[in-house]
Amino acid sequence: MLEGGTIMDAKMNKKELLKEITAVHFSLIDLHLYLNTHPTDQNALVSYNSLVTNARILKENYEKFYGPLSYGSYSPYPWQWINEPWPWECEANFKLCGEER
Repeated sequence: MLEGGTIMDAKMNKKELLKEITAVHFSLIDLHLYLNTHPTDQNALVSYNSLVTNARILKENYEKFYGPLSYGSYSPYPWQWINEPWPWECEANFKLCGEER
């Protein structure tokens, strides 16, 4: 969870951390599109850059505790890309609006 731009708990539950990463990435995409049409909105740019920093921190924390998240991520030994669950399995997914599977 983010509060004031900092991470409150370095080791969140795996699903909580993944939800936070998803929310931050959604906001990044949204602000990115907004800035394409409003390039001089300084407040939006500050928010975007802050989210970029938060996204990096969240991703680093996720990978530190749970393994690689995306291509281009380092994998500790042994190779961790084969760890379950796979993205298409129920355990790897969640609902953002409330109840988890």
